Amino acid sequence: MRLVPSISVRASAVLALCMCLTALAPVNAADRPTFQAKPVDQYANKQTAEGVTMAAEAFTTDDQAKTAFGKLNPWRYNILPVLVVIRNDGASAISLEKMHFEYELPDHSRADSIPASEVKYSQGPNRPKMAVGPLGGVKVSGGKNPLNVPEIEVRAFAAKMLPPGESASGFVYFETDVSSAGASLYVTGLKNAATGKDLYYFEIPLAGK
Repeated sequence: MRLVPSISVRASAVLALCMCLTALAPVNAADRPTFQAKPVDQYANKQTAEGVTMAAEAFTTDDQAKTAFGKLNPWRYNILPVLVVIRNDGASAISLEKMHFEYELPDHSRADSIPASEVKYSQGPNRPKMAVGPLGGVKVSGGKNPLNVPEIEVRAFAAKMLPPGESASGFVYFETDVSSAGASLYVTGLKNAATGKDLYYFEIPLAGK
C-alpha cells in the first residue's frame, strides 16, 4: 500500500521552503545598494528659473559611486554619471518629455548624454576590448562587462511630467574622459504643460573630480 503524505506534512514542507527563500532574499538584496536623492535645496550646485529648481552633482569618486552603483564606479570606464534633481514650485505641471542634457566644458564645447540602455556598449578608452559576436550581439573579451549592471538603468532619470509641488531625480550619463572640474550641465527642453511654452535653460556647474 502506497503512503500519501498528510496535509500537515505537506504544509510543513512548503513552510520550510518558504522560510529558506525568505532567508536568502535579504542576502541578494544586500548586494544592491539603495539610493535616495536629497531634497534639491541640499545640493551645492543648483539653479532656479520660472518656479523650477534644478540641482546637479557629478559622481566621480568611489565613495559617491558606491551609494548608487555598488562596486561599480562608471567614471573609471569614462562614463560620467550626473545626478539631476528637479523640484516644481510653480502653479503648472512641467513636461519633461523633450528634456535634453549636455555636458559643457569650459571652452563651451558640449557632448550629449547617452541613453542609459547604451552605457553598457560604451567604447571609451579605458573600456575592455569588445567585439561583435556571431549573432550580432556584443561580446566582451577579457571577462564580464563591468558596465552591464541593472543599476545603470534603474537609477536613470525617467520622469516625463512634474506636477506642481513635486520633485523628480535620476542620473544622466555622458561618455567622456574629461574631468568635470570647470564643466557644467546644460539642460533645455522643459515646457509648461498647460501653455506649451519652453522654460528658460539651466546651466549648472559640476563639482570637480
